[in-house]
Amino acid sequence: MKRRLPSLNALRAFEAAARLGRMTAAADELSVTPGAISRQVRQLESTLGLQLFEGSKNKPSLTSHGRALLPSLSAAFDQMESALRAVTEDARGTLDVFCLGSFSMRWLIPRLYHFNELHPDIDVRLSTTNQQALPPGDHYDVIIDVEASTAAAPALELFPESLGPVLAPALAATLTLHGPADLAGAPLLRTKTRRNAWAMWCQSVGVVPLAASGPEFEHYFFSLEAALGGLGVCVAPWHLVADDVLGGRLIAPFGFQQSGYRYVARGRPRHQHAESFCQWLVQQAEQAPLPLVCSLTGR
Repeated sequence: MKRRLPSLNALRAFEAAARLGRMTAAADELSVTPGAISRQVRQLESTLGLQLFEGSKNKPSLTSHGRALLPSLSAAFDQMESALRAVTEDARGTLDVFCLGSFSMRWLIPRLYHFNELHPDIDVRLSTTNQQALPPGDHYDVIIDVEASTAAAPALELFPESLGPVLAPALAATLTLHGPADLAGAPLLRTKTRRNAWAMWCQSVGVVPLAASGPEFEHYFFSLEAALGGLGVCVAPWHLVADDVLGGRLIAPFGFQQSGYRYVARGRPRHQHAESFCQWLVQQAEQAPLPLVCSLTGR
């Protein structure tokens, strides 16, 4: 069936002008003159037999027809851009991966050499955030996220999160830790991006929430470095401290308890490199050491 569409340039000009609110801004985005944008918009209005803008040239506003057209048109251009990007970057061997900063530094990056050995033709471009909420995945091929275990079934589950207190051996030697409640006298490190971590762990082992007595750091990896330096006790996810605990650089006196969160991965559909990366993530998660478990409860 033959498609009956107006000029693609006219549609692009209207979408940019309507989205950005100014003809000059649309002209800058599309690298044409404001006059060219105006002509394209008038051509589209003539083709449709509808007025899409009203008001002055300096401050045009959308008509009801323009407001109705914009969302679907923007979504269509976004979809075209996404499809073209997936095809071209898949062909070039580029893979954009997005995840939390601490997860990237402590878990993903130390393992990436193995993926590079298996897939030397794929260039992994890693982006990170230190916020709990990640952005939408429209511009990323793979997103690694953390979510509540009660959420709907994820595209790909990596492992459940387990929390536990960790501290340097030198600090542990100065404390008497027979049970979780004994941490009340220790300096407790806190993290702004996970302020509920201590409360979650205390609830999981049945002790009264511990009063915060130590410094607060901006990001998790700062708190972990402080723990390694003997500045206090950090309640941390197992996957971020497993290597340090198994290597004796940190002590986990009460093991780790599941927090109710899980790590998941979502790959761009029908993207060959994203599928390869997600399969590799699952293999790495399966090979990772299991969390230490301790039967101690609050005393």
